[in-house]
Amino acid sequence: MGLRLDRSAVAAGSGWSAMTRGFAVSAGSDIVEAAPGVSLQKARSWDEGVSSQFSTTPLKDIFKEKKVVIFGLPGAYTGVCSQQHVPSYKKNVDKFKAKGLTLSFIEFYGDFDGSFHKSLDLSLDLSAALLGHRSQRWSAYVVDGKIKNLNVEEAPSEFKVSGADVVLDQI
Repeated sequence: MGLRLDRSAVAAGSGWSAMTRGFAVSAGSDIVEAAPGVSLQKARSWDEGVSSQFSTTPLKDIFKEKKVVIFGLPGAYTGVCSQQHVPSYKKNVDKFKAKGLTLSFIEFYGDFDGSFHKSLDLSLDLSAALLGHRSQRWSAYVVDGKIKNLNVEEAPSEFKVSGADVVLDQI
């Protein structure tokens, strides 16, 4: 447990222009308090989901008393997401372990209704590109629920500040 991926759906958008804006969370924010009552859906097989009655995981169980790197992406199985963003974390698992994160693999959690990203003000509307509401592309280093570093890309197609190398340098 330690690296978390929150994936919010399918393709990252063309036709979306970036705006500079503030977010509901920043360094020092408590990620659990910022999203009260929110739980995430851990990725698992269909049979495992049925067996667990598709239970969700409260944020406190993911973040409290742990050192966690979490990142969000606008679309699974898209070029930037699956060829750059996710692999940047996968290839650096040993480096994260060396930095004191307790993990043995990357865990995937889905924000099935968007409530996590909406609570953190890290969602974006890509309806103009027929993609609906998505996660921003972002990453954060979180210790005992407190955000130490938050990195948000200017546009969903960018991959400049949310990758593993940036986070590793911040820890």
